[in-house]
Amino acid sequence: MHPDVEAFHTYRQRMNELILSKQNKVINRLFNLDTNTYQDGALPAKVKEMLGLVASMVLRCDDCIKYHLGKCKELGVTTEEMYEIFAVANIVGGTIVIPHTRRAAEYWEALQQ
Repeated sequence: MHPDVEAFHTYRQRMNELILSKQNKVINRLFNLDTNTYQDGALPAKVKEMLGLVASMVLRCDDCIKYHLGKCKELGVTTEEMYEIFAVANIVGGTIVIPHTRRAAEYWEALQQ
């Protein structure tokens, strides 16, 4: 696993465990809703992750972008599909999304290793 990918996963897991260990009902429910939102339903999980990635890029959340890139990779999104996702995000979000596209492309490449 690429060091950048491993570092992101390790940090995310450690911090999620810390946050969830505090047993805040609202935060725990929010995490649960987030997990369940991306399960297969009328839309397959792959499509939901693509939608989540576009939204994350438009909202300019780099951690969210990395998370959804990883899930997209796990669910079989191809590089060709990924660049179409990037295109949609840039059209919807405008040129402010370009720096996030650069970082997303870099992380996508790391996921391929």
